[in-house]
Amino acid sequence: MVYLLVYVDDIIITGSSTSLVQHLANQLNSIFSLKQLGDLDYFLGIEVKHLADGSLLLTQSKYINDLLTKTNMSDYNPITTPMMSSCKLSKVGSDNVVDATLYRLVVGSLQYATITRPKIYFAVNKVC
Repeated sequence: MVYLLVYVDDIIITGSSTSLVQHLANQLNSIFSLKQLGDLDYFLGIEVKHLADGSLLLTQSKYINDLLTKTNMSDYNPITTPMMSSCKLSKVGSDNVVDATLYRLVVGSLQYATITRPKIYFAVNKVC
């Protein structure tokens, strides 16, 4: 079995047989110019850590830290619960968002972060 994940010009090839994976990579390389970068460690904002037992740990720590830096929130303190479930948001009675484009960028980035951080899904869904 071979898995081929393609996103624009980024490709991950993995499978149950190293020789089969290498054969597919060689076939693709004969048609396209491929650059083999070795073991997977970062893909589309997701860090891949290879653990001693052979399993993989997927995190978005760098992605989140980059987002915090971009929004000047690196020095803020974390909390265990991102939002009370009974909180009601309303656009009435509040100031307009200063930079709507930045707001959309942050909310979209947080939606992507829910892949590895499901605890924030409720709060991100609310602000969407």
